[in-house]
Amino acid sequence: MAQVEKRGGLLRKSSASKKPLKEKVVLMYDEIFMTEDPSKCSPRFWEELFLMKVNLEYLEGKLESLDGEELMKIKDNINCLFQHCIQALGEEHPIRVVNALQTLCALIRGVHQKNKSTSGFDIINMLMGFDKAELCMKNLMESLDSLLCAEGSESLKSLCLKLLLCLVTVTDNISQNTILEYVMINSIFEAILQILSHPPSRREHGYDAVVLLALLVNYRKYESVNPYIVKLSIVDDEATLNGMGLVITQALSEYNRQYKDKEEEHQSGFFSALTNMVGSMFIADAPEKISVQTNEAILLALYEAVHLNRNFITVLAQSHPEMGLVTTPVSPAPAAPVTPLGTTPPSSDVISSVELSLDADVQTSNLLITFLKYSSIVMQDTKDEHRLHSGKLCLIILTCIAEDQYANAFLHDDNMNFRVNLHRMPMRHRKKAADKNLPCRPLVCAVLDLMVEFIVTHMMKEFPMDLYVRCVQVVHKLLCYQKKCRVRLHYTWRELWSALINLLKFLMSNETVLLAKHNIFTLALMIVNLFNMFITYGDTFLPTPSSYDELYYEIIRMHQSFDNLHSMVLRLSTNAGQWKEAASKVTHALVNIRAIINHFNPKIESYAAVNHISQLSEEQVLEVVRANYDTLTLKLQDGLDQYERYSEQHKEAAFFKELVRSISTNVRRNLAFHTLSQEALLKEFSTIS
Repeated sequence: MAQVEKRGGLLRKSSASKKPLKEKVVLMYDEIFMTEDPSKCSPRFWEELFLMKVNLEYLEGKLESLDGEELMKIKDNINCLFQHCIQALGEEHPIRVVNALQTLCALIRGVHQKNKSTSGFDIINMLMGFDKAELCMKNLMESLDSLLCAEGSESLKSLCLKLLLCLVTVTDNISQNTILEYVMINSIFEAILQILSHPPSRREHGYDAVVLLALLVNYRKYESVNPYIVKLSIVDDEATLNGMGLVITQALSEYNRQYKDKEEEHQSGFFSALTNMVGSMFIADAPEKISVQTNEAILLALYEAVHLNRNFITVLAQSHPEMGLVTTPVSPAPAAPVTPLGTTPPSSDVISSVELSLDADVQTSNLLITFLKYSSIVMQDTKDEHRLHSGKLCLIILTCIAEDQYANAFLHDDNMNFRVNLHRMPMRHRKKAADKNLPCRPLVCAVLDLMVEFIVTHMMKEFPMDLYVRCVQVVHKLLCYQKKCRVRLHYTWRELWSALINLLKFLMSNETVLLAKHNIFTLALMIVNLFNMFITYGDTFLPTPSSYDELYYEIIRMHQSFDNLHSMVLRLSTNAGQWKEAASKVTHALVNIRAIINHFNPKIESYAAVNHISQLSEEQVLEVVRANYDTLTLKLQDGLDQYERYSEQHKEAAFFKELVRSISTNVRRNLAFHTLSQEALLKEFSTIS
């Protein structure tokens, strides 16, 4: 018997003598693409169509193959198909509902694809007709809402979310997607919340629901009142917020796990073994980068939750009892994600032991710890555009956290101590820190460690000025809270001071190159004012008097760097160039640092001469410092503990528009044909009553 092959809707015998046979559904599609109403000759046409297995590829391809004029000729049939799809969503037979949902996906994508090449028709008119659009979309959204909220099939819910993601992401710029106006009017917000608050639904659909919500929140967010923004900002249901937090935690944990696996694989490889054996002579070049695709979609969801909803801040510090517990996935098991940026969540059994396996010594974890680990990975390499966007978004999220009073309260809480194993960039001049030697400390220490790590590791030709500014701002905001609430944090402040001074040295040594691209004086001023903050208010928040002494020791020890900075800004502020004003601000800010250097240096030199010591020890310098505080005169500087609060609309609108465009493209790309496969669905609905 001759073999039968199936390709593009054709059933073809292997014998070349016979004409290929078309599937019945393809023949029915061809009838729709005629100008005649297909139900004229066959009254049961639409009823039969939704019993046929959908051929997505053929339907989309057919729509794309027609030019605008040809498509307009069959507009009535397209409208009719769209309306019958919506009617079929109310059917009792799940097979009809499944086929209607998939047909809608193909219709929406096919018509939008066509619109990219020819703008001779309006998409809404083409799909449903202007006169019926409002009612069509109302019925569609109500049907999707009912299916998502019902206790029925998980596969149907999954397909509903896929359709909604398809609807939202058909255009790169979602704010230009006019169909979304109807999604704003006929809200599915409550359905999304229900998925997140209900554990079985959340495990199956939480990822898609969170990504969908993040995208909907970004529809015309600066031009009009977006109901999803308003509603998200006032959610106070604990189960819902925790559910959202858990979905984000799991997605970020999965990324962290993948990175850790690749890192271990890389370290145990042949090259690693060879270099360990031969020594360090081969490690002159930068180590090979470990690449795992970043997840901007889930990061955007975290940002929107933190930025819009004050109640979500409590979720950041909440440990998740489900983390580390073995859970059985609800049948049918969700498909594996295409990529981390896809729209399918990692299955619950994969996630089950992620967090505890990352840190055997950490007994509990939370969203903030997982986020800090994620940030420490993506912020290592900012040369890649996706990682640069991710790194920037991580710092924006940390900025929002650092400004929040409640977040600061738990960040600085002495009773909430954790070991946070941040990833550190391999560098030739430092040893890899042993994970097991990490102390238990308040979470703010991990945030400061992350900022110090970034400062130390990104002094390079392609200088990420914007990220450095944000990084220093985060440190400043944390210090403002410590000063205000008199929190004496036991932290190795010397590491921060040393990192900041080295950054100043880098700015000075690369002055010409950097000034061609950046106003380095903005950053220099922020660094100097951080030191001014420590000098002026350090006695209220540094842990011990000796810590304050160590601050003076570091300033005196590194006086040459501050002297060089003063010479540079003095030179530029006395010239009538473009940097005159910016440089003069740094000159004025250096007054107290220079006063400390000029006051203590002669006394240290005198002490050395009297005692016939060529080089003083740290303890001897500190002795001189303590003995001469009384005669030091400093100027009171205003506004050191003030800062401009974060504002998205005025400063970050362009960044978020570009980010959402990138996410939309990735989500659409990962809604590939196989993610809409019918196989699992047909198994679930194997009988039609």
